[in-house]
Amino acid sequence: MDRPLPDLTRLRPAGGKRSTKRDRILTVFLRQEGHVSADELVDLVRREAPGIGRATVYRTLQWMVGAGAARKVDFGEGRWRFEASYRHPRHFHLICSSCHRSSEFLSSDVESLMEEIAAARHFAPTQSVVQIHGTCEECRTGKQTPPIDGATTELVFARDALRMAIATERSGLDFYTRAATRTKDPRGRTVFHKLAAEERKHLATLQKRYQELSAKDPQLESRPTFLFFKGAASGLFAAGAEQLRRGVNDQQALLIGIRCERGSHKFFKRYGERFEDSEGKQVFLEFADEERAHLDLLIREYRALRDRLGPRARRAKAHR
Repeated sequence: MDRPLPDLTRLRPAGGKRSTKRDRILTVFLRQEGHVSADELVDLVRREAPGIGRATVYRTLQWMVGAGAARKVDFGEGRWRFEASYRHPRHFHLICSSCHRSSEFLSSDVESLMEEIAAARHFAPTQSVVQIHGTCEECRTGKQTPPIDGATTELVFARDALRMAIATERSGLDFYTRAATRTKDPRGRTVFHKLAAEERKHLATLQKRYQELSAKDPQLESRPTFLFFKGAASGLFAAGAEQLRRGVNDQQALLIGIRCERGSHKFFKRYGERFEDSEGKQVFLEFADEERAHLDLLIREYRALRDRLGPRARRAKAHR
């Protein structure tokens, strides 16, 4: 997957002069998948520009780290490796102490916990590194797992994005089906039935899309998971369904739906905008748009119900 190049002027230090050599090194670096050592980057650069020296590449790497274009990681090999950070979301690594191979994963739960801890300590983080060291399954048992390499990264990302969207759609379908049975107001019941039907239709579309994606790679199902977003947006709807089971009035049911859709929209939009152009990014942003449309519908219906109920609605809201 070609990595879109950033605005090089944005990455230059304040007051720094433009450097053709540095721009060439940065361009070569951003084309690489995964992690490269300084010496590996020297070899890659010299294939295109033999006149660029080793010291220039080393200085440029340090500059890229400082400018936020690269991350510096240590996999226990006795040397640093570097990976592009531009439009490459913060992620974490599993590192095998035997073969020194690493695998990446992204977790909104880990990110949220780190942000919560930093905020509680009034700490302003600039970089965070999470590495889990141990022994991979292949070194431990001899069992080979289909790897995630440059050719399959986009497929795995799309697979995980679709899995998340499908789980959220199922959870939303359950929520709106329950809400329709518990709503007394005919208009509100109609809205919930409409949303349940849309969730059912979207679910079928996503499942078909998942099948088509799986057909592109016979080993796709067995490749390691990249996105670990436990619960994520689907957890919002599950919690909302639990509130419905405890008993709520029509206004409260709409407000719960608004909260779930708003949280789901923010989640998928936030992460979708952070990813590089890919099918996975498209899944996230398309789903965010769908959740936004559902959110707008629920807000309109809530306001309409509040206006119909008049003073009773304000009294009910005051008692919540």
